[in-house]
Amino acid sequence: MATYRQTAGHFIRWARTNKLTTVHIPAVRWNGPTQPLDDEQRWNVARRLVHDDTLKPEDRLAGLLLLLYAQGASAISRLTIEDVEAGAQEVRLHLGNAPVQLPEPVAQLARTVAANRKGHATIGALAASPWLFPGGQPGRPISTTQLTHRLNQLGIRPNQARSTALFQLATEIPAAILARTLGIHTDVAVAWQRLSAGDWTNYAAEISQRAARSHQQGIDVRDPR
Repeated sequence: MATYRQTAGHFIRWARTNKLTTVHIPAVRWNGPTQPLDDEQRWNVARRLVHDDTLKPEDRLAGLLLLLYAQGASAISRLTIEDVEAGAQEVRLHLGNAPVQLPEPVAQLARTVAANRKGHATIGALAASPWLFPGGQPGRPISTTQLTHRLNQLGIRPNQARSTALFQLATEIPAAILARTLGIHTDVAVAWQRLSAGDWTNYAAEISQRAARSHQQGIDVRDPR
């Protein structure tokens, strides 16, 4: 039961809102990284996903979309093959209204996953699955529960890792761009900007410095504008 406590909590809160139960489980508020190690751990896991080719490409891509682009498990599971624009020189991914240009080697991972999608539902199917991450039922994507379990096996706690990613991105990217590229509501982006207290006067300098650090560490994460 502990494995599904967050999912169960969401369900019970939904049931209470719809007057189906009187049981109440309060949501746990997360107010940003509790210590620098939160973000340090995020980058350590991201580097492993970038370089460890013994892991499944689809798991590596899903993990990187969460760690680098703050995509939740439910949003990742709903991605379709049409959300991936793979050109000769670049790969763009539609997470929000404006596509994100994926850096290498994340771009190559996206190409690989799009070309070699696997899932029980794809075996013997009459038509190709439209989902980037197919699930175990015909015509259905991977479930949020199953994807969360696979991310957990990579050492990723989706809710905490996504919050850490959003917190960090909000210090570097204006709220309007964050909402447009990551597919989150503008109000949510503004709330994270206020929480992180981002200083946009040094925006260009910070992006340049972060790009240099990421390149030295073996990860090229570009400004998604």
